[in-house]
Amino acid sequence: MTSPASQRLTVAQALVRFLSAQYTERDGVRQRLIGATWGIFGHGNVAGIGQALVEYAGDMPYHQGRNEQAMVHAAVGYARQSNRLSTHAVTTSIGPGATNLVTGAALATVNHLPVLLLPGDVFAARPADPVLQQLEVPYAGDVSVNDCLRPVSKYFDRITRPEALIPAALQAMRVLTDPVDTGAVTLALPQDVQAEACDWPEEFFAERVWTVRRPGADPAELAEAVTAIRAARRPLLVAGGGVHHSRAEAALAEFAEATGIPVAATQSGKGSLRWDHPQDVGGIGHTGTATADELARTADLVIGVGTRYTDFTTASGTLFENPDVRFLNLTIAPFDGHKLAGLPLIADARSGLEELTEGLQMHRHRVAEAYVAEYTEGKAHWERRVDASYAADDPGVRPTQPQVLGALDGVVDETDVIVNAAGSLPGDLHKLWRARSRDQYHLEYGYSCMGYEIPAAIGVKLAAPDRPVWALVGDGTYLMMPTEIVTAVQEGVAIKMVLVQNHGYASIGGLSESVGAEGFATAYRYPAEDGRYTGAPLPVDLAANAASLGMRVLRARTVGELRTALAEARAADTPTCVYVETETADSVSGAPLAQAWWDVPVAETATRTPAVKARELYERHVSTRRRHL
Repeated sequence: MTSPASQRLTVAQALVRFLSAQYTERDGVRQRLIGATWGIFGHGNVAGIGQALVEYAGDMPYHQGRNEQAMVHAAVGYARQSNRLSTHAVTTSIGPGATNLVTGAALATVNHLPVLLLPGDVFAARPADPVLQQLEVPYAGDVSVNDCLRPVSKYFDRITRPEALIPAALQAMRVLTDPVDTGAVTLALPQDVQAEACDWPEEFFAERVWTVRRPGADPAELAEAVTAIRAARRPLLVAGGGVHHSRAEAALAEFAEATGIPVAATQSGKGSLRWDHPQDVGGIGHTGTATADELARTADLVIGVGTRYTDFTTASGTLFENPDVRFLNLTIAPFDGHKLAGLPLIADARSGLEELTEGLQMHRHRVAEAYVAEYTEGKAHWERRVDASYAADDPGVRPTQPQVLGALDGVVDETDVIVNAAGSLPGDLHKLWRARSRDQYHLEYGYSCMGYEIPAAIGVKLAAPDRPVWALVGDGTYLMMPTEIVTAVQEGVAIKMVLVQNHGYASIGGLSESVGAEGFATAYRYPAEDGRYTGAPLPVDLAANAASLGMRVLRARTVGELRTALAEARAADTPTCVYVETETADSVSGAPLAQAWWDVPVAETATRTPAVKARELYERHVSTRRRHL
């Protein structure tokens, strides 16, 4: 009997070769699982993974990052745009390079988006102890800073022996391609093990296809779901991010058109129906539309599709007021299926919607026309409010933030993608943006991470190179992570950035005022004599900063200049920034107020009047909360 063929490679070389041969397949379409590797090199990965990437440069594309967290965001942006069927790997050195991954890993796992993290680790053999950048833990010799990644990873392993790579790599691919359990996957690679050679079986490097399943519903659960929908008089469907991950938008449209049931969307589910679809009633929850939130308050059945029911969606447990309301949860994740004491319908979103539509059509089920007329009128009324927020009769005035969105709305079409995550923009976008395609609205609001937008836009653009991609960035989030502008310039990734200058943390500033904290330390201003930051604005020039990093910058002072600059940026084939300072006075802000509550606890005792009044209002809101049992 002959021995199986083998190759002698380092652990790092074997891992790179293995990753280059992994594929996903769904609905008969195959694509590469690990499309590229991002990296920043240090002594903990340069001689291992770094050398392997040089050795197999023809097999594994590489992108050079500037910040480890930003590299994860870019990989996540790529994965989301790729419908979780393809992602990137991220390699770092040990120590601070590895711990910089933690925020990005948490974001990926919270949002159920796959990314492969390959941090370097301290010597497995411990020839010298401690080594540079090693954390010494007196009670455990096998702990390193990489253990910070355990709670934010869906799978974690430390490869302390070459032989351990094979089972660990296979498990990593299993988790990355699992529609229920996907998220950040971490393989910690001790720097000595990376460079250690081993004889590897050829089968390890053969092409391997991971099928992404579409499970259908259990027949008993499906029958119960159909019965519940037929019994409802005021049903409301809440579309979450699972609709997009499943590519279930067409199935959702068919379901909504057949039944007449209105569809509201979470931040991650927005765009599941086009904004002008008759059954689309806009965003739901704290940042939702008046139409959707009023429907939610009177709904007797809430059909959640691919949603986790976060506090923004449920208005911290106060939104669904009907005493008889029940929940039907169509989700691929059993963990989410039982939330709010709902009826679980555990299935892929597309498969489940198709089965529900078929089951209801057997009974020719459709909601009452009076209900359709009610939400149709509400939708039309809200669109008039959007028009009013976008309107700018005088093109010579400084724009409000909603007018910035209105100007952008005037230049984009269904091919554009907008990327945002934090600050005051998500609230305005959720209420006002008119999504024209299934993936135009790219909001990361599971972790709402400042600094996500620019690197994520790069990832989106790498996944969709022929589409205009916009990073919408406030000054606060820009200062968190502008570094990847350099990457976009270096690699010729022609993202567009709208940089909104409002001199501080506008979202938290407003929240601070509402909870009795009086806007303390939320503005970018010099401190006054009383120590509060209420002096003159800081003399920063973020446009000049972006230009210094290599980005072309167009400054817009008025609504008219903004419209011209946005059109010019959209046509550009190099990374381009539109910088605009917005009008922030409350009397002219133009944005509709929040349509539902959000629970941010207020000081129970205080001497200052704003906090005392805020507590009184808080207690009134808290009294309306209910647990759905």
